Amino acid sequence: MNYCVIIPARYESSRLPGKPLINLCGLPMIVRTYQQCIKACPAEKVYVATDDERIRHTCELNGIQVIMTSSDCLTGTDRIAECAQYLDADVFINVQGDEPLFNPEDLQTLIEAARNYPEEVLNGYCEINEESFFRSSSTPKVVFRADGRLLYMSRAAIPTNKQLGFETAWRQVCAYAFPRKALSDFSSTNEKTLLESMEDIEILRFLELGWEVRMLELSSNSIAVDTPEDVKRAEEAILKC
Repeated sequence: MNYCVIIPARYESSRLPGKPLINLCGLPMIVRTYQQCIKACPAEKVYVATDDERIRHTCELNGIQVIMTSSDCLTGTDRIAECAQYLDADVFINVQGDEPLFNPEDLQTLIEAARNYPEEVLNGYCEINEESFFRSSSTPKVVFRADGRLLYMSRAAIPTNKQLGFETAWRQVCAYAFPRKALSDFSSTNEKTLLESMEDIEILRFLELGWEVRMLELSSNSIAVDTPEDVKRAEEAILKC
């Protein structure tokens, strides 16, 4: 299987501006994410995709391959789709740039699953063990069929009971694998789809366009950095490593 790993990085984050370049215990977050990825696959297969010269400069200083993309990309997945125009690969693996503690073993799991299901969209998930994550709108919650296919993903507290209580739930891990055809379909829309726009969860566009999404169980030690509180959590976790 001919694959590549792309880390989309956008400077103008609405919740945490300049997020990819935030210093985490001495290293920019985007560099930490990259270093986790190259523990699982050759460095020549890993790229950062950005539209920001500051991010490009930081990556080049650290020997990271960079693809400059349009500033008009609706989502990180649209940015991946643009990169697909320039790269010779069959499967495009997306690791979010705000995952500085991303588990390299999860990337290995994703690569192996992409070999087994090369024509399918893949996404990661893990169990939620704390009710605070279940209640947080920053955490996309996942519900799926018994065969692992995604039913829906929401920032709402799902699944729940009549008392709206927390019993068992799962959250998204922001790592994906896309076949070229799926990216082509995804980027063919000129605007976000209805549910994608409402929830601000881009994987929903695939469901709305008729694609199945296979969910893969990954580790629970990733920390997606979206808020100043997440920065503190990430630094505490890095110091414990």
